[in-house]
Amino acid sequence: MEGKRSIMSDFSKIEEKVLAGKRLNREDGLKLIASSDLLSLGSLADIVRKRKVGDKSYFNSNLNINYTNICIFRCPLCAFSKDLEEGYLFSLEEIEEKVYQGLRLEIKEFHIVGGLHPHLSFEYFKEMLKRIKKIDAEIFIQAFTAVEIDHFSKNSGLSIEEVLKKLKEAGLDSIPGGGAEVFSPRVRQIISPKKISGNRWLEVMKKAHFLGIKSNATMLYGHVETKEEQVDHLLALRDLQDKTKGFLAFVPLAFHPKNTSLSSCRGTDGFDDLRIFAVSRILLDNFDHIKGLWMYLGEKLAEVALCFGVDDIGGTGLEEKIVHAAGALTPTEISKKRLVRIIENAKRIPQEVDSLYRERKL
Repeated sequence: MEGKRSIMSDFSKIEEKVLAGKRLNREDGLKLIASSDLLSLGSLADIVRKRKVGDKSYFNSNLNINYTNICIFRCPLCAFSKDLEEGYLFSLEEIEEKVYQGLRLEIKEFHIVGGLHPHLSFEYFKEMLKRIKKIDAEIFIQAFTAVEIDHFSKNSGLSIEEVLKKLKEAGLDSIPGGGAEVFSPRVRQIISPKKISGNRWLEVMKKAHFLGIKSNATMLYGHVETKEEQVDHLLALRDLQDKTKGFLAFVPLAFHPKNTSLSSCRGTDGFDDLRIFAVSRILLDNFDHIKGLWMYLGEKLAEVALCFGVDDIGGTGLEEKIVHAAGALTPTEISKKRLVRIIENAKRIPQEVDSLYRERKL
């Protein structure tokens, strides 16, 4: 009983700080993420969400282009990557056809990521962006994780800044948040030992933001990380956001273990997912948007997440391959009508946007 009173007292103090608009510290974050009082967490996160964005909830119409699954890293966490002999690589003409396919469906936003191919020149990526923009200059391109950008830099001999400038000139509009995983060196050594460090990921994002390229931020949770490592990851993102204000949204990604070298991990439960979303919303006071991808959560949990701090449920997502290779049971795409229904079920106002949160007519 005494312990329960202490936990209630801790939560009340944190709640007072949040309601007063005061920033939470690491100790507060650790208390929140250890809490099993899910409804109180959700209630507080919902207050913060409403203060940030009102009752609008967002989605976009997009098509994924995963240009290759060939990757030199073959991370233990990944079920998508293949060796050179087993994988595929889209030609630039095939990528153009994917774009035309999207346009026929009235989609003008394309999300492009792939593996770290050992033989592709930097010219391939610049030419890819130029060809897409030549088809329609109003197409929005969110492409290439910080890990890919670092790979382009090493392969081309260009600095990170030079790579980013040339990609921007070729048509890059924003950067996805993938590859952040969990910043802890201990965790990365287990789940992605060849991948760039957390500090390098942050450095790439910092340079992009200062060049005027916005991005998302992610955390892949639910494998071998501790709750302390989750909080430290969130605080590192918050620190960079203070400096650059370049992150558009934070996107927690539930780990899917099937077909990976970490298949012994149990993955996440709904309780884990909702707690991460709520804590992220409360702790990341300088992020406007928390995105809960329906494709990772399922449609029903995505609806509930809208009451736990989430204000964006992702996009139509046509042709998603990466999380489904790891065992996601959700459909590989969803209609705009269905996304609107999910949002309205949660008593929110649906609003279609592009990745910069510029509103589009429904």
